Amino acid sequence: MNSLQGQLLIASPKLRDPNFLKAVVFMVQHSEEGAMGLVLNRPSSTAVREAWEQVKNTPCPLDMPLYHGGPCPAPLMAIHNVEPFHEVRLLPNVFFSASREALDAIVAAPDATVRLFAGCAGWAGGQLEAELEEGAWLTSATSADQVFSTADDLWEQVAKQVAQASLFSVIPIRHIPDDPSVN
Repeated sequence: MNSLQGQLLIASPKLRDPNFLKAVVFMVQHSEEGAMGLVLNRPSSTAVREAWEQVKNTPCPLDMPLYHGGPCPAPLMAIHNVEPFHEVRLLPNVFFSASREALDAIVAAPDATVRLFAGCAGWAGGQLEAELEEGAWLTSATSADQVFSTADDLWEQVAKQVAQASLFSVIPIRHIPDDPSVN
């Protein structure tokens, strides 16, 4: 089994679960025992500051939305670029943390790039592999820019990237225009 940790899962049109319609999931953990990821393109209407003040007695300087990480209940978690407070390194300059101490430090870090999540996407051992085999998910390598992107069309961007990579691997084309109808 090849681990998908640090990669993206992109919901395919075959995936019928409404929790994952056009979802882009960043994989935090993937092993034979199971997998866990965070949905990158589901900002909530709740601000991080609001949620933070409900669980902590310290002020929160972050003015950004809290993200729905997925349908599974989970403690507050962060993907960030603050290396001294990381628990898992996922990509160069992209880390995962969930401990209270790490989250306190990350939220207070003045130049941190961070995204906080409530909930996660989780799979039991073998479940994700079965879904991949059914064609429910596409996979892709990623970068810090994509992980921290706030683009409303992240799913469309990543799905297009995966489709072009698949096409290039089959047909030796040097260039595909953004709009092939202009040919």
